Amino acid sequence: MPDKVARYRPLVMVLCFFPDAESAVELITHSLNCGYRHIDTARKYGSEKWVGEAIRTNRVPREDIWITTKVTEENANADDFARSVETSLKTLDVTYVDLLLIHWPQPNVPLEETLGALAKTKREGLAKNIGVSNFTVSLLDEAMNKCPEPIFTNQIEYHAYIRQDKLLAACFRHNLLVTCHVPLARGALLRDPVISKIAKLHDRTPAQIALKWLVQQPGIVVVPRALEARHIEENIDIFDFELGEKEMGHISELQSNNLRVVNPPERSPEWDKE
Repeated sequence: MPDKVARYRPLVMVLCFFPDAESAVELITHSLNCGYRHIDTARKYGSEKWVGEAIRTNRVPREDIWITTKVTEENANADDFARSVETSLKTLDVTYVDLLLIHWPQPNVPLEETLGALAKTKREGLAKNIGVSNFTVSLLDEAMNKCPEPIFTNQIEYHAYIRQDKLLAACFRHNLLVTCHVPLARGALLRDPVISKIAKLHDRTPAQIALKWLVQQPGIVVVPRALEARHIEENIDIFDFELGEKEMGHISELQSNNLRVVNPPERSPEWDKE
């Protein structure tokens, strides 16, 4: 696990889910200039073209940038999966991605078939690492048992308002990195009085405290979304302070809210009960 975490430094990625092309290229470029080296995109986000443009025009070499993209559940069968990967690489204008994820589980296609297609991309050098996203404990156990190539991470909803003890334990049991999407609970944490109080004590913003609570836990990386340059700067500026043990505990107590903010009925599995 330490080796995986080291490969991910800094532990904050930039989520490329933007409303328009002009702001997307500008914000991705700003992220790279601020020190981000991990870019998270997906076919479903419609941002791969903008990621490719930002990388082509930036001074940071391609080999120093970690690109993650995802294959949607609509392309879970082997042939569609391969075509989706080909389209993503062409749109990004790259020969490989650093991490390729199954975006959502697809109950109508055998998981073994999708995992086989995923593993094939790694063997062919189209993806350096492979992983899953939004997988529950049972799905993760099945994936680890059936995937022909090592799985690198499970990208899940995890933040201070949701308890994921069982899923985290499963990820760590399988020696997987945990990647957290919606780490700010889509802004809900920014208004929390406990978070705000701790932020004032450290002269930080609530977002920085919520992100710090995550990355201060072992084996965790975060993918916050930012639509303004100042938020991009803020989200990565969290590595020069530490939260105390009591502060970590106070924030952990907020998990009793058990708020899940990403739960699309058409694609969500049956989530683990805590």
